[in-house]
Amino acid sequence: MFDFTLILIVLTFITALIYILSKFNKIKFKNNSFIDFSVSIFPILLIVLIIRSFIVEPYRIPSGSMIPTLVAGDFILVDKNIFGIKLPLYNTTLLENKKPDYGDVIVFKYPLDEKINYIKRVVALPGDKIEYINKNIFINGKKILQKKIHHSNIPNENHGLSEIFEEKINTRQYKILVNKKDYSQNFSYIVPKASYFVLGDNRDNSNDSRYWGPVPENNIIGKAFFIWMFWNYESEHKLVDRVGLSIE
Repeated sequence: MFDFTLILIVLTFITALIYILSKFNKIKFKNNSFIDFSVSIFPILLIVLIIRSFIVEPYRIPSGSMIPTLVAGDFILVDKNIFGIKLPLYNTTLLENKKPDYGDVIVFKYPLDEKINYIKRVVALPGDKIEYINKNIFINGKKILQKKIHHSNIPNENHGLSEIFEEKINTRQYKILVNKKDYSQNFSYIVPKASYFVLGDNRDNSNDSRYWGPVPENNIIGKAFFIWMFWNYESEHKLVDRVGLSIE
């Protein structure tokens, strides 16, 4: 699979080597356009690598699993140091920061295939007991508040129309898409240490922790916080309606 970070690291390393050798006069090619280009592009690649690896990284939303918060075609920014500074590629934590909290929208490496990145919302923390009953969430025995806002014209994959609800965990408030009349499998689960239980906001059309378990802390890449671009010619959404939105 195409890995932009790996390619960026390789290119930065190669141009850095050429840059260093050229500065020490180890490479003596007059009017060599490749050498000149490598030397000039190295600082740019280095800056981009540092920003993408440790500060912020862009991602594109490929599906509707996070509707209504995010839609297919959204280009988002992910804060990569909010949960700590990690080593690129290996995702090993170098310096710890705050921990993910209830309601955070996180990007992470899919536990069943770490070459794939997923985006979901944190609904339960390490040690929590989460119960999913008739599409209502209970955390440690306390029901998470859901308030119906209005009907949606987004059809559920199975049948009927979904409804938009406002869900609140502690002080975090956000919108979800649910078809309360649709069948759901109830379950109870205790989140392991250093792991997080995540759900898509489009509850009936999301491949999440209900099906493959919790997200290990080491798999977490960062927290999504901003929509900077939108492009999906098949969508009814418009560019001006999506760009500039913060991710709640």
